[in-house]
Amino acid sequence: MGVPGSVGVIGGGRMGAGIAQVFATHGAAVSVVESDESAAVAARERIAEGLAKAAERGKLSRQPDVILERVTVLGDLTRLPAEAELVVEAVPERVELKIDVLTRAESVVSDHAVLASNTSSLSITELGAALREPRRFLGMHFFNPVPPSKLVEVVTAPQTDETVTRRVRDWVRALGKTDVVVRDSPGFATSRLGVLLGLEAIRMLEEGVADAEAIDNAMELGYRHPMGPLRSTDLVGLDVRLAIAEYLHSTLGERFAPPRLLRDKVAAGELGRKTGRGFFEWR
Repeated sequence: MGVPGSVGVIGGGRMGAGIAQVFATHGAAVSVVESDESAAVAARERIAEGLAKAAERGKLSRQPDVILERVTVLGDLTRLPAEAELVVEAVPERVELKIDVLTRAESVVSDHAVLASNTSSLSITELGAALREPRRFLGMHFFNPVPPSKLVEVVTAPQTDETVTRRVRDWVRALGKTDVVVRDSPGFATSRLGVLLGLEAIRMLEEGVADAEAIDNAMELGYRHPMGPLRSTDLVGLDVRLAIAEYLHSTLGERFAPPRLLRDKVAAGELGRKTGRGFFEWR
């Protein structure tokens, strides 16, 4: 089984652009929806930049411009193609926003389309409850940066149809990635473990146990992590990590309480790579 012939991606930020890139690279016609035409143009530029970088690394079998021709950018969600087999929302981690775009997408595509959320922590059960047909909804948690990352966390809710789960797992494998199936619970498997490690690393930095470089080197060299928890937090975005930690704190308890240093950096606009400074300098 190959990838879907037609894929919709709602949200053209770093994650959405990466998801669109990998599906287009593997032959899908991809429609990327942004909030307006200007944002849609910016999303296309992100995808083009990602394809150019992949070509430089020798990761593309075709020219970037040929793959980019498979991508259409839209400034209106109602223009999603009715024939889309899969729609993935990749908008910011706000329940009300995700429910809004998912319910609107459901009204546009066919009854056979699979709907998925790229959320890294929010309840798939809660999001799906807002849909007419929650059986065709699940989580597809991609990782940043999407193109080289090997994992997709497939998150199932009690109402998710098993045939939908099987279809999505087949699509993930057609992308050359590995799926892990996780039952819906706060933070799933990856965010729950990754955030906990990241928060403890921030506390260690806050307490002066070691500097950021030393903490990350300890995990990279001592435990063979490809990237240390502080640099990983910079890559994800300190604001994103804070939002996830706050949600996990409210659902799983005190061990996920965000450190003061994390709150202070977010308040100061030091959000990681996207702003040029987080726990490291990126400029």
